[in-house]
Formats: sequence, structure tokens, C-alpha cells
Amino acid sequence: MSLHPEIAKVLAGLPAPPEGPLDPVAMRAADEAHIAPLEERLPLRAVEDVTARTASGEVPVRIYTPVEADSYGVLVYFHGGAFFLGSLETHDHVARSLAKETGLKVVSVGYRLAPEAAFPAGLDDCYAVVRWAVEEGASLAWDGTTLAIAGDSSGGTFVAAVAARAHDDGFDRITHQVLYYPSLDLDFDVDRYASLRENAVGFGLETAGLKPFNAFYIDSGADPADPLVSPVKRADLTGLPPALIVTAQHDPLRDEGELYGRRLREAGVEATVSRYEGAGHGFVQHFSWIPKYHRVFAQTRDFLSRR
Repeated sequence: MSLHPEIAKVLAGLPAPPEGPLDPVAMRAADEAHIAPLEERLPLRAVEDVTARTASGEVPVRIYTPVEADSYGVLVYFHGGAFFLGSLETHDHVARSLAKETGLKVVSVGYRLAPEAAFPAGLDDCYAVVRWAVEEGASLAWDGTTLAIAGDSSGGTFVAAVAARAHDDGFDRITHQVLYYPSLDLDFDVDRYASLRENAVGFGLETAGLKPFNAFYIDSGADPADPLVSPVKRADLTGLPPALIVTAQHDPLRDEGELYGRRLREAGVEATVSRYEGAGHGFVQHFSWIPKYHRVFAQTRDFLSRR
């Protein structure tokens, strides 16, 4: 299936990227400039910015309460952005949709970004907030059962890495992991996965852009051979939480996500891999207004409802 016509139309109207080295400060400002005003955002019972005081330090989080209830399952969400972009604001609409559709209380993590914060600062923040959510269960009205983690793109990397760290630490409270088009192998050998060549040009994220985009993270000390950086390289995947892995047909990263799903199943982990046809990388963040792709939130709800 070709790229969805609405996505193709948007991509055709985008300006050419500026020449020269990437400027993270300017790129962050450009992202923030496209944030919808508050009055246009999906309404929920409550949205609150708080500071999570964790073993990793003080981490800003945004808590989304979908409806009034006595207790809630909790979903901790890690935004994407190649480890140097993205924020609580740029992904606010994703977190709101997750809260509304799943009925869970969503805790979105404003983790530290590369290159200003060296590896593993961002990962440490994400893991620490998951543990904080358990410690602060009473204040979150956590029901003590569902504790899911979810993330898109590099946020999906953190999901896999946090699940692995938790398992290795004997922290067994994570019940589900949801990875939207995750980046799971930061060794960008273009011959490693067919999707890196099939989807190299013309679908938004391009294969040639992977190295420069992730260079901020790698140059900060993230070794692509480390399974916490490239989770697909983890030798033993047994004992990890059930996973939903969402991939996109026209994403260069498609095949590494699908390989990870197969490896999880081979290790005895319940893993659902769902490829969205006609979509490219980033569709949950940028194109979930298209009904065909908005159903990813309903699929997430259905997955999280399974125990």
C-alpha cells in the first residue's frame, strides 16, 4: 500500500530541511511553535504539572486524569524525539488521547535530553519515575494492579530499556509495555534491515537522517552495542512484561521493531506486533487525527485491558 494520501499531502508541503549541522535549540523551538493552544486540546477531568522527586533527581511530569474515579490503573509515558527533541508540550495531545481512550491515569515524563544531559540521564529519569509512581501510588490513586509503560520512537527505546532494567533489578510491578515504532538498534548499518533501504527516502523520516539525529545521544556516551541503548541486542528477553509493538509500513525502523517482537515471543513473552499500512514513522504523534490511525489508541486500550 502506498503512503496514505493525507500524509503524502502534508509531507509534500514541508520545506526542505536547512543545510548544515543540526541545531537542537532551533529545532526544539520549531517544534514548540506548532503546539495547539490549551483551549483546543482534548478536555480531561484534570491535567496537572508536578515535580517527581526521584532517585534520579527532580523530574517534571504531567499527570492526566481522564475521569473522576476512586482509583486508576497508571500508564507512564515517554515521548519521542530522537533523544534530543520532544517535551511534555509537544506530546501533550498523545498523552491526552492515551488517557481518554484507555481510562488510565497517564504520567508523562519530562526527562532530560541529549546533548546537554549525557547518557544515561534520560533513561535514568524514565526508570526513576516508574518507580516513583509505585512509591506515590496513594497520591496517584493507583489501583495497585495495572502499571503500564508506553513510548513512541526514542520513547519506545526507553520503554524497552526500562522494562529490561526493572526485570534485572527484580522490580516486577510493570504489567505492560507499549512501543510505537520504536528505535531499537542504534547501529545504523543500512544492510541490517530491509526497511532501511525500502523506506530510505520520501516517507518523512529518512534513513540518511538516522545517524545525525541520534548523534547527540550517541556522542553523549550512549554506546550502540549496549542493550540499554539498542534493546534488540539484549541476549535474554525472558521474563519481560507483555508487549504491544506498533510499526509503520513506510518506516525505516519498521523491521527492527518487528524483529524485537519475534524475539520476545521466542523468549516466551506475550508480544503483539501490529503494522499500520500506509503510515510512516511518527504517525501517532503527527497523524492520529486520521481515523485509520487514531484507532491505535483503541488498540492500546484493548491490549492494556488484558491481564
